[in-house]
Order: sequence, then structure tokens, then C-alpha cells
Amino acid sequence: MRQNLCEIVERMKVVIVLLMVQAALAGVIVFYKLAVVEGMSMRVLIAYRFIFATACITPLAFIFERESKANLTWKVVFQGILSGLFGGALGPNLFIASLSVTSSTYATAMSNLVPIATFILAAILRLERLGIKTLAGQAKLWGTLLSIGGAMILTFYKGKELNLWSTNINIVKHGGHHHTSTRHAAVGDQVLGSLLALASCLAFAIWYIIHAKMGENYPFTYSASALFCITASIEATIYTIITDRNWSDWKLGWNLRLLSVVYTGAVGSGLTVVLMSWCLRLRGPLFVSIFNPLTLVYVAIVGSLIFDEKLSIGSIIG
Repeated sequence: MRQNLCEIVERMKVVIVLLMVQAALAGVIVFYKLAVVEGMSMRVLIAYRFIFATACITPLAFIFERESKANLTWKVVFQGILSGLFGGALGPNLFIASLSVTSSTYATAMSNLVPIATFILAAILRLERLGIKTLAGQAKLWGTLLSIGGAMILTFYKGKELNLWSTNINIVKHGGHHHTSTRHAAVGDQVLGSLLALASCLAFAIWYIIHAKMGENYPFTYSASALFCITASIEATIYTIITDRNWSDWKLGWNLRLLSVVYTGAVGSGLTVVLMSWCLRLRGPLFVSIFNPLTLVYVAIVGSLIFDEKLSIGSIIG
């Protein structure tokens, strides 16, 4: 009996870890929203996020995986650069661009397309077999079609707002930039936000594929994660310096900005990237990506509790 229970726990270990990862990533989106209200540049926050993640992970790689240096090849370095580009510079920046013209719940809902994009890319690269005549293949096909349909509903249909529960709490009301944030949410171009979110989904799907391949060539969880964070921090910082030359945006104090940077860096990138690298090596990119929609559940609950965001019929159906 005890042996069977241990086997079940062992098989469920990856699932439990991915549930924790999605909860942590939902926290990142919440801090993104709070940082926007605080007036912080999102591009600066993303650059800081990977800088802090690098500071957290790199020492662990040196301590626990010293032998990884001998296995570091130029191929792995190139994969790390691409991983940092799509998962660090492009994906998050496209997502926050979408977040700026939509709501946190909506932008997160569009990330449901990440598993579809990952599946299509994996099938093209022959990392995933469709097997249309099998039950598993049919489930993948119908899941893809349903996800695309849900994203289209989210994009073009809003419907009546629903008030499932109300705490009458909106912590962003106390921020000096609340009016601007609300105005953007009210008049933002939903189609533009959807296109940005789709581009973000594609970037993250490519990141899943590249990072999984890097894990095959370089099976060192901490070192692979550190390589990703190092390249992501460099690329994101260069992009931010080019597009945002207001040096006062880089100033941090003992305030919400620092808390946002620490959480998104240490937890949102440091911890989650290590855990996802481990899961990608064990179960592959498609299995890891199918947990993305869970972030929507966490964000919708938190958003309705502390941001007073309303769920619409279109959001729920989508």
C-alpha cells in the first residue's frame, strides 16, 4: 500500500510542481499590474526581473553543478541566447504591451493559446506526433480547436459583466496613476491587445521548444536556467535602454517597485525557470505548456478580489 502511494506521488510530482509554477506566475502578473499603477516602466521591470533572477540562480549553478562547465558547448550557448531572446526579451515585453491595453484577466486568458502554438511547432519539428487516428491525437486536435475558438470569443465578444463576488476592494485606487490605467483599460484597442498577446504566445511557445532542446543537450537544471537568465537579462536590458532612455525609471526605493522586482525576479523567473527546466527535461514542452491556462484562474480570482475587475460572459465562455 505504501509502495503504491509512493509511486503515485512520484508520478504526480511534475503535476504538483507545475501547479505551483502557474500560481507563482499569476503572482507575477499581479505585481505587473501594481507596478503599472506605481508608474514604473514595464520594460525596466522586465530587465530588472531577469537581472535579479540571474543573481539568484547563478550562485546555485556554481555551487551544485560545477561539473557543468565541461559540457558547455557553443551550441548550448547559442540555444541559451535564443532562449533568452524569446523567453526573456520578446515574450514578456509583448505580454506587457498587451496588458497595457487590456485587463490582466484578458491578457492572461489569451495565453491559453501557448499550448496550441507549442503543439503546432512541436509537430512541425517532429517533437510531437499527432496520431489523428488515436484517442490521444483526437484529444489534442479538439483541444486545439476549442482553444482557438475560446481565444476568438475573448477577442471579439465581451458580453454582460458578471458580479460573482464583490469585496469592494480595489488597491489600485490608492495609486497616483490609477486614472491613467483605468483610461487605458476603457479605451484600449482590444484587437491590438489580442495581436500583441498572440505574438507573445508564439514567442513563449518557441521558448518552450528551444529550452527543452537545450535541456537535452545540457542536462543541468541550475546551469541551464542560469544561462537563460543571463542572456535574457542582457537582451532585455539592451532593449530597454534603446526604447526607454529615461534613467529615472531605473531608480528603486524601499517601495512597491523594489518588492515587484524582487518577487518577479526571485520567484517569477528564478524559482519558476528552475522548476520548469526540470519539468521540460522530464515531460517535454507540450506537457508543460498545457498548464498555462491555470494562470487565468488564479489571476481572475485575485483580480476580482483586489483589483475589482469584473468578469464578463465572453471571458468565462472563452
